[in-house]
Amino acid sequence: MARARTRSPSTRRSGTAKRRVKRLAGAQVLTLDARRIPLIYKKNNQAHRIILRLDMSAGNVVVVLPRRASREQGRHFALTNKAWIRERLSLLPEGIPFAPGKQLPFLGQPHRIRHRPKARGVVWCEDGEIHVAGRLEHLARRVEDWLKLEARREISELAHDKAALIGKKVRRVRIRDPKTRWASCADSGELAFSWRLMLAPKFVIDYVVAHEVAHLCEMNHGARFWRIVAELTRDVKKARNWLAENGLDLHRYGRGDGEPALRPTIA
Repeated sequence: MARARTRSPSTRRSGTAKRRVKRLAGAQVLTLDARRIPLIYKKNNQAHRIILRLDMSAGNVVVVLPRRASREQGRHFALTNKAWIRERLSLLPEGIPFAPGKQLPFLGQPHRIRHRPKARGVVWCEDGEIHVAGRLEHLARRVEDWLKLEARREISELAHDKAALIGKKVRRVRIRDPKTRWASCADSGELAFSWRLMLAPKFVIDYVVAHEVAHLCEMNHGARFWRIVAELTRDVKKARNWLAENGLDLHRYGRGDGEPALRPTIA
């Protein structure tokens, strides 16, 4: 019997847009209540049955087809699993767009977005508010860009300082928007972090940075790795618990009303 499961892939915005256009070119549409969801078909010769995956970041249903299965069989399977798709969507919290009057937790503290159309500058934080200059249609992008700049400044400094404490060097720090993890460390010494960490308290950011810097010594999660993490940051357990309990909420921000958030993994 075929089975269904969820998946939330991680991609950069520009790459996602190009790939999505390519994938949607031959897509069909599944109508679910008042929502039209593209069906994307993927052949997998290793699959033994038809599989459904919800790609929440793109708003697609991916239908994985075994070697001998047809697109029509895949569509029929999706139609017979409408209830499953609807249930999964209903379990996820709705997104919170970057818009005037909306509140977001910058560094773990509530800040309200205030539109300043006639003000000079771009974005600045003052007295519990995030002020955004310019035209309204640019506000959401400017807030996200500002959060990315803040993340690069805050996280880069932390990463280089912590790496120096253990005699290592960070080759490069990238700021991205991964959907399934908070950060990563490559063998080359390049670190990547989610800009959404700027919505978490500072002790959480400190832990995630320490976690990835420790991977410069140990590319595993063994006992020595955790000893290094403990040397680089405090409140390891507190930070891990915070991410487990509150991490999903960070993925709500910057998404449209009614758009479901994603469930990331701990770094």
